[in-house]
Amino acid sequence: MVLQHSDRMDSLFSPQTSWVSGPIIVGAGPSGLAVAASLREQGVPFTMLERADCIASLWQKRTYDRLKLHLPKQFCELPRMAFPAHYPEYPTRRQFIDYLEDYAAAFDINPLFGHTVLSARYDETSGLWRVRASSSAGAEMEYIGSWLVVATGENAESVVPDIPGIDGFGGEVVHVADYKSGEAYRGKRVLVVGCGNSGMEVSLDLCDHGARPAMVVRDAVHVLGKSTFELAVLLMAWLPLWLVDKILVLLAWFVLGNLAKLGIRRPATGPLELKNTTGRTPVLDYGALARIRSGEITVVPGVARFGKGFAELADGRVIALDAVVLATGYRSNVPQWLQGNDFFNKEGYPKTAFPNGWKGESGLYAVGFTRRGLSGASADAIRAAKDLARVWKEATKPTKKSTACHRRCISVIF
Repeated sequence: MVLQHSDRMDSLFSPQTSWVSGPIIVGAGPSGLAVAASLREQGVPFTMLERADCIASLWQKRTYDRLKLHLPKQFCELPRMAFPAHYPEYPTRRQFIDYLEDYAAAFDINPLFGHTVLSARYDETSGLWRVRASSSAGAEMEYIGSWLVVATGENAESVVPDIPGIDGFGGEVVHVADYKSGEAYRGKRVLVVGCGNSGMEVSLDLCDHGARPAMVVRDAVHVLGKSTFELAVLLMAWLPLWLVDKILVLLAWFVLGNLAKLGIRRPATGPLELKNTTGRTPVLDYGALARIRSGEITVVPGVARFGKGFAELADGRVIALDAVVLATGYRSNVPQWLQGNDFFNKEGYPKTAFPNGWKGESGLYAVGFTRRGLSGASADAIRAAKDLARVWKEATKPTKKSTACHRRCISVIF
């Protein structure tokens, strides 16, 4: 029997250590799937670690029932596989999950589920990445390889604000990650904290199920018609960003009216520039504005504090409540486990801006941190996979010296 390279490497490690011949991918969401599929097509092996028991756990376990993609489907496709032709322009949550599961099956992507990464660090001495993970069974493993792909994304952890008195509120308080449907809130007075896409949609969903929602609008926010993104993409091909922003704001004013009368202020910075610089996505209106105008959704300012069954608002008003939904967003968790590396900032984003934030030093790659949604993740995945295929093939290409050594080893073995 010929002793293969992987067998020789495995013999160097303990049973709790695993040598990975290709990149180690952390995260099996859309970003991780996109880079894995691109690697698979180029013949590059990989090991994917995922803390949940399924792919795309954010979509499968932490999204509400009525959720749809906020962009037309052509801007949300992963590399090398289109959405089914019969899907609507804005696929539903269930349709998107089905698409991702079909995608993983088509490219034979089989993550190691239930593997939570505890730490990842680059070992200067060996020139290898050492990724320590715990399994759902309680075992601890270390994966060692030359390349690390961080694909845990921008929405790994829920953001829960520390609002004075919320622990003594007494009613139900949930993050939007745990909200499924307004049916459970029928007839109840619910405060939705946050006015992004999730806050608007949850408020609308609560209305549809007979609840009485109030929505906190603390900061200025851009609200656009849902077809505006396609127009923006078309205009960006011909006009500078600042001019496209002015056109979008003018159209929003013409179509949606003066939202300041409803308690919703527009930022001074345009919607596209704001998205590029801060990651704040414009809100697409799916019907919430009509409910605000009718009085079915009440717009309120920030919350000063909570008390037993009530919230005191920033303007001094007090409103009685039965429940609170925190639509306060998500954040990256990279700083919690990636050690000894300054490629990411303290918020868990690459310090280098898009489109150049996909590659670091020492075999480190980042996919899904562009603040540009699925289209940005796909662009990063293609770049990272192409580069990984190049360096992997170079690293595994046998040289004349190694070939001669290999032949001598075979002659000794036999």
